[in-house]
Amino acid sequence: MAPTGRAVVIGASMGGLLAARALCERYAEVILLDRDDLPATPTSRRGVPQGRQLHVLLDRGRQVLVELFPGIGEELTARGACPVDLHGEVHWYNDGHRMRRAPSDLVAYGMSRPLLEQVVRERVAVLPGVRVLSGHTVTGLLAEGDGARVVGVRVIPGGAARAETTIDADLVVDAGGRGSRSPGWLAELGHPAAPEERVGIDVTYVTRTYRREPGQLEGLLGALANAVPGRPRAGIVAPHEDGRFAVVLSGVLGEQPPTDDAGMAAFAGSLSAPQIGELLRTALPASEPVRMRYPASVRRRYERLRRLPEGHLVFADALCSFNPIYGQGITVASLEALLLRRLLAEGGDRLARRFYRGAARLIDGPWQISVGTDLRFPEVVGRRTLKVRLVNAYVARLHAAATTDADLGAAFLRVINLVDPPTRLLTPGRVLRVLRGPRPAPASVRQVQRHPA
Repeated sequence: MAPTGRAVVIGASMGGLLAARALCERYAEVILLDRDDLPATPTSRRGVPQGRQLHVLLDRGRQVLVELFPGIGEELTARGACPVDLHGEVHWYNDGHRMRRAPSDLVAYGMSRPLLEQVVRERVAVLPGVRVLSGHTVTGLLAEGDGARVVGVRVIPGGAARAETTIDADLVVDAGGRGSRSPGWLAELGHPAAPEERVGIDVTYVTRTYRREPGQLEGLLGALANAVPGRPRAGIVAPHEDGRFAVVLSGVLGEQPPTDDAGMAAFAGSLSAPQIGELLRTALPASEPVRMRYPASVRRRYERLRRLPEGHLVFADALCSFNPIYGQGITVASLEALLLRRLLAEGGDRLARRFYRGAARLIDGPWQISVGTDLRFPEVVGRRTLKVRLVNAYVARLHAAATTDADLGAAFLRVINLVDPPTRLLTPGRVLRVLRGPRPAPASVRQVQRHPA
């Protein structure tokens, strides 16, 4: 069936771009509206404040982007992104335990958020029927039938006039991020607020880039040390374009990473991954440090509303905003794009109801991973079910066992990269090895760990 009608997407960041990719196969015209003047080169911008922080695309997100934009992996690499074997080329220190490395097919791309967004935006902008309009601020929704159907948006375009106008649409998708104004707009139309789940974690993180030189990180391409109860500090190193490493230092529950050279080096030196401290003591800075704060993970449960307007969807971070330390946001948005594309191809009415129900199932797993992990900290307010407590205790033992068992480490990485469901950690053989604990490493392995390459 040939595409017909018009869709409007609010926000031309990653969520909006992915939504537009799904919509262009069903709608003859797709208009992306963004209040920023979108750059022509990979540059940070006001509407994406997290754009200057470290980003790594999870393996499942990479798979979906390749499906939606064939050849994008090669294009990103050609423009400086660095593919990383997540199990074979990264120092993982989970709860202080150093994971045994092994070659794998889990691949992440190390790059800046502006580079990823620029490449995807260029791909989307040339899709049939797509228009990207910069400097356009959406001020509200148009509706008919006592608010039962959304039929467009009110918008103030850029330029000298700055007079509010309207754009009619058969579907409006709000991909406006954590600051989504849909709750207020829908209230104006007489709709109740969606139930919210909020888990406060009070993350503060500081990102800085450094010149990448041979031999750093013991020859590998990344390092990670997570925060644990009693030690609320974490750090991640990942490669960037332009021959750089990006380093993010983070603290939870009010822990504040410093931004001066000596303070950052001391903070990094307190982490369980010694490679991060060594890097900050010796590497040459390539940018100024940038600090950002993230108070809480927020999930809006639109699928629980009994009455929903047709012609309107809330998408990506506007639907669920995850603790950024786990890197799940772009990958979940890409999975929502696949869902939306499938639902539009199937046809039928009640699109909003079907989308929210499907999106809830997609979000459940990542939400349980991030929120369940945050609930390990006794200061975090939230419901600790028996399942949450058992899972956290089990994963803690898995991290210890993964110091010598590469299969357990691989299984864990596949789960946190959203490639496999968490149930894959609970196969009988893996449960037995987790409960048995770490095995004595062979002499050859002990020798390698004492003298890493």
